[in-house]
Amino acid sequence: MNEGEAARFITLEGGEGAGKSTQIARLKEWLEGRGHTVVTTREPGGSSGAEMIRKLLVEGPADRWDGKTEALLHFAARRDHLRATVWPALKRGAWVVSDRFADSTRAYQGYGHGLDLAELEALYNIAVGPFRPDLTVILDLPVEVGLARAAARRGVETRYETLPRSFHDRVRAGFLEIARSEPGRCVVIDANRDIESVAGDVARTVGERLESV
Repeated sequence: MNEGEAARFITLEGGEGAGKSTQIARLKEWLEGRGHTVVTTREPGGSSGAEMIRKLLVEGPADRWDGKTEALLHFAARRDHLRATVWPALKRGAWVVSDRFADSTRAYQGYGHGLDLAELEALYNIAVGPFRPDLTVILDLPVEVGLARAAARRGVETRYETLPRSFHDRVRAGFLEIARSEPGRCVVIDANRDIESVAGDVARTVGERLESV
């Protein structure tokens, strides 16, 4: 628990096409059915300022920014997101479920682009401080499956999707390493299945890990 007596902060993570948005909608419905007030949000974005930064990050050519610039933009967006959306909601006692948080920066900019993880942690401490998610669900699936799913729903936010396959392999390995290093916070769920099976596992995980549900 981070803010508010009953509030919880849950993050869903994973590579491209992992189905995070769909699973967040299912989890919101499940939590509301159990009497919780739920705020869903996303990163980068989730507040007016952060949504402006989002456009810089997810649109345009793949070589628009280098990894270090990306990291700085992500943390700037994250700070505004927390200040304007996440922390106020938790203080009100709402549960907050976010599509991505700082683990994506570690996976994409750290493992994917090869930035120093200690430097990313230093940025985290500056922008976020001691605050951490209560639970992180990592939706894992083969890279080729995720990229194919992402291509099928392709819009204007394609910048990360167009990065090389080797980049996405490193991102997937990064998420799995994060989960291994923080088993108390992170749970990996096989996302290469039908929506209902994944949703059931997500709900069970939340029920088991956050005992007051």
